[in-house]
Amino acid sequence: SEGEEGKKNHFVDEHRVELIQRVTNIELILDELLKEKVIQQESYDRIRALQTSQEKMRELYSGPLKAGSASKDVFYQILQTHERLLVNDLC
Repeated sequence: SEGEEGKKNHFVDEHRVELIQRVTNIELILDELLKEKVIQQESYDRIRALQTSQEKMRELYSGPLKAGSASKDVFYQILQTHERLLVNDLC
């Protein structure tokens, strides 16, 4: 869309690799994403069933976080709460 070119990449996209590797509080984050309606119960259950936090994060990225910047903004807010040190480290 027009005017998007100049916009900086979203934090969530920019640090995708680090976030997938380093997020540890994934269960808490999933709970919050469900509460904020970024993910539905069905996605929540499916993601929770995955073995590792890396797999869970990848699944988040390939689904719910593709929906647009609103869901990424919510995810970022949640990261600031539950992964503050990681966010600070990446900033």
